Amino acid sequence: MSAVLESPPVVAKPVMARINWVKAAPWLYTIALFVAWELLVIALDMPPTVLPAPTDVFGAIAKYWSPIWKNSIQTLYTTTLGFAIAVVAGLAIGLFIGWSKTIYAGLYPLMIGFNAIPKVALVPILVIWFGIGTVPAVLTAFLISFFPIVVNVATGLATIEPETEDVLRALGAKKMDIMLKVGIPRSMPYFFGSLKVAITLAFVGSVVSETVASNYGLGNMMSSAQSQFNVPLVFAGLLMLAIEGIVMYAIMAWLERRMTGWAHRSTMAQ
Repeated sequence: MSAVLESPPVVAKPVMARINWVKAAPWLYTIALFVAWELLVIALDMPPTVLPAPTDVFGAIAKYWSPIWKNSIQTLYTTTLGFAIAVVAGLAIGLFIGWSKTIYAGLYPLMIGFNAIPKVALVPILVIWFGIGTVPAVLTAFLISFFPIVVNVATGLATIEPETEDVLRALGAKKMDIMLKVGIPRSMPYFFGSLKVAITLAFVGSVVSETVASNYGLGNMMSSAQSQFNVPLVFAGLLMLAIEGIVMYAIMAWLERRMTGWAHRSTMAQ
């Protein structure tokens, strides 16, 4: 009678080995931050008007949830609208600047000079033109976020290897063919990478404008709370901004991996 082959016993992995530490790391670090923050406030006996503990901040979120929610939606709306305009305008202007070395050399210094102007200095001008409210916040988000998009798209087009252009011209390709077949695909990783930077800057623009020239939004809410020494509500607004920024950044990172995965190494694209 043939011997019965017994399969080796299945050894269960330890619980620690089954945890995906890469995915768990953001949550663990966030929890550690809040725990350290809480312990620091307790150890130093900090009053809530100076540095509220996370429990005070979450308590303020629960207490003022309705205005926090409404103002968060307003800030998200103005930010995404300004960002969307920046994406369209930045892509178009970036393609235009990157089309020719002469245009690049002529317009790039002007773009740098415009970007050097603090956008908070433009808010009063926008208020004079459009009044207080949503429009200045949208335009400030646009103005502060479109420059990284322009620069990255133009850089992607301007850094095409001369040898590649020479070979394509020798094969009969025209300027438009080079742009469509090489230039634009080459600039796409730069473009989608710049969206992660631009979306965070858009939130900065919205909040700055809401603080100065709006009756709505998280910026206005935090400014009002600060004047009332309601520091936990101020930190609650900051926490909501951080959450919105992380979510939008994650969406941009997902789009980058989805649209330009071919441009990244396999170990980075996983």
